[in-house]
Amino acid sequence: MKNKKSQQRTESFYAIKWNAGILTLLDQRKLPNEVIYHDYASALDIADAIKKMVVRGAPAIGIAAAYAVVLAARSAYQDSPNNWRDNIEEVLDILVAARPTAVNLVWAVSKMREKFKTIEGNPETVLLDLAVKIHKDDIAANYEMGRLGTKLIRPNSNVITHCNAGALATGGYGTALGVIRTAYQQGLLEKVYVSETRPWHQGTRLTSWELTQDNIPVSLLIDSAISNLMQIEKISWLIVGADRIAANGDIANKIGTYSHIVSAKYHDVKVMVVAPSSTVDMKMDSGKKIPIEERPAKELTHFYETKMSSNSTEILNPAFDITPASMIDYIVTEKGIICGPDAKKLHAIFD
Repeated sequence: MKNKKSQQRTESFYAIKWNAGILTLLDQRKLPNEVIYHDYASALDIADAIKKMVVRGAPAIGIAAAYAVVLAARSAYQDSPNNWRDNIEEVLDILVAARPTAVNLVWAVSKMREKFKTIEGNPETVLLDLAVKIHKDDIAANYEMGRLGTKLIRPNSNVITHCNAGALATGGYGTALGVIRTAYQQGLLEKVYVSETRPWHQGTRLTSWELTQDNIPVSLLIDSAISNLMQIEKISWLIVGADRIAANGDIANKIGTYSHIVSAKYHDVKVMVVAPSSTVDMKMDSGKKIPIEERPAKELTHFYETKMSSNSTEILNPAFDITPASMIDYIVTEKGIICGPDAKKLHAIFD
């Protein structure tokens, strides 16, 4: 099959950008109808943007948090040059608590915090250098994962993806969508099927938009149609990202991932999880211990501002679910491909 030239247009938008001491974030709540950017000069405002999903996706919120630490340190140093390390801690705690499931957030803040002890004088330049490195390293990891994951894909493949694990969710290019982009460029993919991903509709609003930007053939389905699709069409892969990977290979990802993977196993569809090493939490020995964020009830009870349910209805709105490692065929990180992930294989790579 001839290579299909995907006209890469990820450069036409960015999720995160640092410029002249200000962090700019693309408001992903407004996509695809509006492309709106907001500027942030306060770490607490960035924490609020993370919590309210202006910026989302595990790698992206980690990067945003790293830049937030720069702003927090700048402010703390201006207020008290001798005590900035102590004065910054409350802000860092608020940052870490903004989204509890995605480990990249904790990872990024921890890396920035570790740098404090080596700093003499004004911390801003040193911390900014580290934040920029975290950002650039994530982009490089995404391209490497795209290269590695594509090795697993055969010609004429149809794939399914869930939620958004693309340039919008990362420093750039994407994790799951990085593999999909690379595979399409190499002429290996026929079509990508995207599940809507309720209740925030990341598949509808974000993933289908990203793929359309790259001229990649895409079809959108409601979440509950994915099993039927696997039954009636020849689907080769379910490719998803992850918000946290436990030391035994269990994954936390957007709610609905587990049910799609259950369907994939029944229909002999291979499952590939694509995430950078910053998503791997070797301190978490099992997915059962991963904290699951519960989102506001209004996300289910209202369609925009129109109320859709009765006041007496109990609302359960977990943002993520856990898939056991035994149901995953491959985990792809920038450090390599793990076939049949388990604790022994992850410890061999990440210890």
